[in-house]
Amino acid sequence: MKQVGVAIVGTGWCGGIRAETCAAHPLVKSLHLAEVRAERLEEIARKIGASSAVADYRKLLEKKDIEAVFISATPEDTHFPMARDFLAAGKHVFLEKPIALELAEADQLIGLSQKNKLKFTIGYSQRFNPKFAYVRKSIRDGTIGKPVSALVSRHITRSLGKKISGRIKLSPAAMESTHDLDFVLWCLEPARPARVYSQTNYGVMQASTGAPIADTQWIMVTMDSGLSFVVGGGWTLPPGYPNFSTTWIEMVGTEGALLVDDSHKDVVLNTMKTGMQLPMSTMPGEFVEHTYAGPMAAETVHFLEAVAYDRPVMVAPEHARMVMEVYIAADLSAERNLPVDLPLKSAKGKSLEKAA
Repeated sequence: MKQVGVAIVGTGWCGGIRAETCAAHPLVKSLHLAEVRAERLEEIARKIGASSAVADYRKLLEKKDIEAVFISATPEDTHFPMARDFLAAGKHVFLEKPIALELAEADQLIGLSQKNKLKFTIGYSQRFNPKFAYVRKSIRDGTIGKPVSALVSRHITRSLGKKISGRIKLSPAAMESTHDLDFVLWCLEPARPARVYSQTNYGVMQASTGAPIADTQWIMVTMDSGLSFVVGGGWTLPPGYPNFSTTWIEMVGTEGALLVDDSHKDVVLNTMKTGMQLPMSTMPGEFVEHTYAGPMAAETVHFLEAVAYDRPVMVAPEHARMVMEVYIAADLSAERNLPVDLPLKSAKGKSLEKAA
């Protein structure tokens, strides 16, 4: 069995999950960490028995025993330079979404990975959610016939919304709906997006942050096959909502329909101290004793196996670039109050932050 030297850059919520998953897996030969917060670096390094732990990720670039890197750093504007440096150093890279802030940056990363013959993939963890995988299966095997329309609505609590939007001023389309855009486009392959129309709604986020950040955003995408689908995302569920993430999916075809409730209401905890809660309701998931609830651990193992056994990655970077172009178009559409045709005419240098 081939083992792989692995590095985790950024050991926050997602990076911590990646680190603990890798530490427990037999494919991992050595595990290296980079984290700018000294206390967190010491904590996670001690917990997993890291081979090395540094504050500056660049100290890991020349380590010969590192073959694969998980980049889970925030804020999101660190993604491009980190991924560029590791790909240039000959390391396989798993990068949390978004792939970049500009399409030209995404193109540069894809070009580097191809030139150096490296695995390069983006963290769209919902592909590893069994419910989502079942929807795709029902389309690909013809169970519901030819797809006619689709709807995905995802909403998270405002505490998480403020945390996410506090890192970088990106829209719900770029930071939340991106998972569902990836999912639906994955289901509908080989059809490609041709037109995008989007509307935003403002309220809590704008009032509390003083920035033009939408509470919710609705996106309609028309495919070159003629099918249209709608994705909605928001991050202002009230504090009293006993959940972290709630999602509803409707996939309608010529021979049937599939409705999926991914609102995590199946486990209810009610205590005198904290009241009602819905445990295990986060998108990334969480460790529960000897097992793991959520898609991120399986996604982490998938990339390890892709590197160790030279298998294809689940999310091709070219697909992640297409998703990025769709949510940039959604932000442009909301700004202009007009549909936006794809591909974007100024795609080469389009900035995600400017679009948002």
